[in-house]
Amino acid sequence: MSDFMQQPQHGTHQPHPGSGPYGGPPQQLGPARNGLGTAALVLGIIGALSGVIPLLFWLAGILGLIALILGLAGRGRVKRGEAVNKGVTTTGAVLGLVALILSVVGAVITFKAVDDAVKEIDKELSATAPKDPAADKSSGAPEATEDAVEGKPLAAGDTSIYDDDVQVTVSAATSVKPGEFAIGHTEGNKAYELTIVVENAGKEKFSTDTLTVSARAGKDGVTAEEIFDGDTYGKGFSGAILPGKKATVKYAFDAPADAKTLTVEVLPGFDYNAAQWDLKL
Repeated sequence: MSDFMQQPQHGTHQPHPGSGPYGGPPQQLGPARNGLGTAALVLGIIGALSGVIPLLFWLAGILGLIALILGLAGRGRVKRGEAVNKGVTTTGAVLGLVALILSVVGAVITFKAVDDAVKEIDKELSATAPKDPAADKSSGAPEATEDAVEGKPLAAGDTSIYDDDVQVTVSAATSVKPGEFAIGHTEGNKAYELTIVVENAGKEKFSTDTLTVSARAGKDGVTAEEIFDGDTYGKGFSGAILPGKKATVKYAFDAPADAKTLTVEVLPGFDYNAAQWDLKL
């Protein structure tokens, strides 16, 4: 009886080291290594939020890529039993992928916006260039001569037309006698009067506040001083010209007595190209 009780019982299984009592997955032998999953989640959240702002597409792309890599690595730890935050790592990887997608969308939006801005700037700059007269021959509007397009001086009475339909015309120069209190006239020189007309044939109002007029006299091109003479000369252009309207101003310049030509330059504004007229004296 005692011998029977001392005999070993057959059929009893001893658990293998490293396995659960029922042969399940390996038991966690040390502290859980959940750092990769947590980092993936944090970076994924920041990356996804950055992706909502198009200008931060580059940041969303970088953080999204890192979050995706860390999330996939964290899932590997979970499968090996080294970590227990499967949900966190999965969420981090998914958010990383979302951040990458948003970064691509943001890049497309940003590049398109920049391209549109460049095209708009080019359009504005092209509107300030002298207009090709051939394009307006059928409209009956005043035309600039071919010399204006080629950068050569215009003659008295010619009109310089710009792409925004601002038109500048300079009349011939006529000899005048300045008043007793005129400023800018030198004794022994001659004074010449000319009329400048600015017409706005476009659709937007045109500001003349930055319009400037200057002149040079004679073959040596010496500066011809502008003459200021009460209410007659020196007031210049000011204010805006509405579409379909025009403004007319008289100017007077002081030139040497032997000068045969007066070169007048009109700059409609900072964004325009200047045009020149050669006037015979």
